Amino acid sequence: MTATPDLGARTPQLASPDLLRSAFRRHAAGVAVITARCDTGPVGFTANSLTSVSVEPPLLSFGISTGASSWPAIAETDHIGVHVLGDHQRRLAATFARSGADRFGAPTAWHEGPEGVPVLDDVLAWLVCRVVRRVPAGDHHIVLAEIVLGDPTGPGRPLLYHQGRFNGLRD
Repeated sequence: MTATPDLGARTPQLASPDLLRSAFRRHAAGVAVITARCDTGPVGFTANSLTSVSVEPPLLSFGISTGASSWPAIAETDHIGVHVLGDHQRRLAATFARSGADRFGAPTAWHEGPEGVPVLDDVLAWLVCRVVRRVPAGDHHIVLAEIVLGDPTGPGRPLLYHQGRFNGLRD
């Protein structure tokens, strides 16, 4: 017989979008910006679903909503940029998270990188990746991408997303 855990006054909730959101607000995650080039110019969005998948070959993944304004470009492009943000980039993270924002206008500093991918300046690390697969997953797609090249040497400390806010690490 299995013992029932003592939940005290806490009552478990049935699976729902609110349960998922509430649970993951408690999960601190690194903050990244994903960029791509499309016919109308650069696109990008803030992601906290970035995951290292494989070392050999070097693969990563991230999720993107099929309703996101960047999805049509991500769905078609061969290459994407992945940018790990520092705690000095809260404003940049908020800009790329906000619907309808001019994400590549001033004060965003960026340049065209390899494969035409928009590369953000002053980040902790940036990678140019070749998209190898897009996997449907509910109202999102999981994008698998192979790292082609990058620069992991930017100075600073990582930006985190926790409880619906951008935060820095504390010692």
